[in-house]
Amino acid sequence: MDVLYIVIPAYNEAATIRAVIEEWYPVVEQHDGDGKSRLLVINDGSTDATADILEDCRIGRPLLQVETKENGGHGPAVLYGYRLALKGGADYIFQTDSDRQTVPEEFGAFWELRKEYEGIFGIRFKRQDGRGRIFVSRVLRSVVRSVFGVRVPDANVPFRLMTSRYVARFLPLMPEDYELPNVILTALGAYYKEKQKFIPITFRKRQGGVNSVNCRKIFETGRKTLVDFRKIRANLK
Repeated sequence: MDVLYIVIPAYNEAATIRAVIEEWYPVVEQHDGDGKSRLLVINDGSTDATADILEDCRIGRPLLQVETKENGGHGPAVLYGYRLALKGGADYIFQTDSDRQTVPEEFGAFWELRKEYEGIFGIRFKRQDGRGRIFVSRVLRSVVRSVFGVRVPDANVPFRLMTSRYVARFLPLMPEDYELPNVILTALGAYYKEKQKFIPITFRKRQGGVNSVNCRKIFETGRKTLVDFRKIRANLK
């Protein structure tokens, strides 16, 4: 049976993390890969009660794997999870976030297509998470097109199912602390003409925690992103 790893980074998500586990654990149970599949939560150095809640959630859930690392941000936490998934023998890697903006019931449509595509990505058409994040996504889409010469509708979407081969191919092109690994995974897949599929998904308002987007952060991240993208592009064959 196919081994599935669901990778979820979490930082100070005490308000939502229990509900996230309750929503997503049945998915990995349904696709248990003969007991080898995992719901892999990366606790990115949370300073609230997230770690304690996760420890409690592990009781009676043998497929729940919790790993704690020093705080490094969303991107490095995602990369950490991807590397653990590959090391653990995943056939397929699914990534979503811990703020309950995505809907587990929509996973099934992605899983049904897993044999046909190397990467299946959501498209957040009707987003409910604020103008700031919508603006960031539009900028990223433009930058990806400018640097890599490809069109991708939602490069950084946190609702993606990828084969282990796909992830393993592009992971070495990024440093361990890279901030936007999902953007690069989407963009390089398009650049190298991997078989990709984009499917509209529900994207709710953040169900807890704090939205960290602000104008200063957007500007600083955008500037660094452009430099990083150009470096990666220069090293492509």
